[in-house]
Amino acid sequence: MTLRTVNATTLKQWLEAREAVLVDVREPAEHAAENIQGATLLPLGGVSKSALPNCTGKKLVIHCRKGGRGGSACEKLLAEDPTLDIYNLEGGIEAWRAAGLTVASSGKAFLPLDRQVQLTIGLLLITGSALGYFLTPAFFLLTGLIGVGLTIAGATGFCGLALLMARMPWNQRVTPSFCAMK
Repeated sequence: MTLRTVNATTLKQWLEAREAVLVDVREPAEHAAENIQGATLLPLGGVSKSALPNCTGKKLVIHCRKGGRGGSACEKLLAEDPTLDIYNLEGGIEAWRAAGLTVASSGKAFLPLDRQVQLTIGLLLITGSALGYFLTPAFFLLTGLIGVGLTIAGATGFCGLALLMARMPWNQRVTPSFCAMK
């Protein structure tokens, strides 16, 4: 089955008409920092048909920050049940905000997961290169291993570092009064 998408304006109409259920597959801290009101939090690592909120007779719409993780979640769910009436929000919460639609915000700054991964990779490459140059060339293996990891992530869509970063304590903190998992 082909992955279907929906734009922010159409999704807003569906939600107002109670024709859709919205699921956020970002991490808890991302959802706590900003979210689309009424979205149910279900981080990508826990996505399965059995974990979904009740969406009987409604369209199921998945969203993340830009659309990539949402697409992965849709593919995973469709592989489990090809009959799901499922859509990915084009452009994620960023497109929702760009369309002028309301985003609830905690007012706290949060570094998105993809940028945390980029920052970590950059620091590891700089460290491995510096240690290889100043101490021993054996440290250049670190930069090679990072290259292998990036190649695997690009070829398969699986990023072990992103999964590890998602489980870090700072990505698990949520403010219960602001964000309740449904």
